[in-house]
Amino acid sequence: MATRIWKKGVKVIRRDSAIALLFLAPSLVGFALFYFIPFVMGFFYSLQDNVVDGSFVGVDNYKELLESSSFRKAINNTLLFTGVSVPLIIALSLLLALILNQKIFFRKGLQTAFVMPLVVPIASIVMIWQILFDWNGTLNKWLQDMSIDRIDWMKSDWSMGVLIFVYVWKNIGYNIILFLAGLQSIPSDYYETADIEGAGRFPKLLHITMVYLTPTTFFVTLMSILNSFKVFRETYLIAGDYPYDRIYMLQHYMNNMFMSLDIQKLTAAATLMVAGILLLVSAMLYVERRFRQFID
Repeated sequence: MATRIWKKGVKVIRRDSAIALLFLAPSLVGFALFYFIPFVMGFFYSLQDNVVDGSFVGVDNYKELLESSSFRKAINNTLLFTGVSVPLIIALSLLLALILNQKIFFRKGLQTAFVMPLVVPIASIVMIWQILFDWNGTLNKWLQDMSIDRIDWMKSDWSMGVLIFVYVWKNIGYNIILFLAGLQSIPSDYYETADIEGAGRFPKLLHITMVYLTPTTFFVTLMSILNSFKVFRETYLIAGDYPYDRIYMLQHYMNNMFMSLDIQKLTAAATLMVAGILLLVSAMLYVERRFRQFID
């Protein structure tokens, strides 16, 4: 009897697995054709001296890449941008989510206002940049009215601040939605128990809200890091192939290598970027897992 039930269970699992693979097949085929296979081919190209009939050169392309001043500048700017913009957007989105989670006036209108930039087309974003930060734009007109010298925003050290501002404006609504979902999933019984025991706002925030928001915070951090690499589109459209040095990102470098058909440096840079992202994501998942074990 037990053997018959076990065999029946195995058949059900195999049937469900086959159905699941059938539904996943289009996505798996698309992922393999457009992502996995090109990346594997790019990795092998990065180990050769030529794409067509090339010979194996090992890590020579990577050594040449690391010695490139343009690549080092792109890496430093990318790390600076991510290191400043990601903590900033997480702190602001968490603060706004805590505010919007309360019963405040015009809460739905504020939520809509923060989400609207997510659906704004890139062309419109470029137009907003041009209107605000152009030499003859709105901000410089205000500065001139206050008897302050104009600033060439996109061709000075201010360009990094402008880039961070646009990134936060564009993506903060998405993070707010995630944090609100996490806040609303925390059982209200915990807060009621804390109120009975006389806990204040800060202890409740620290020992209840932040503890149960830990998985959401890690996910928001991960998505913020990934979204920080997408700001290249806006930067490229407004600043071109070779922007001011302060906002010359890793994506600019790879795009320029592609335009010059230097496939070896392009694939080597892409491989290093993917490896860096994988290491960062793995470290974050490890920290999250250890933190959950510590809480439990």
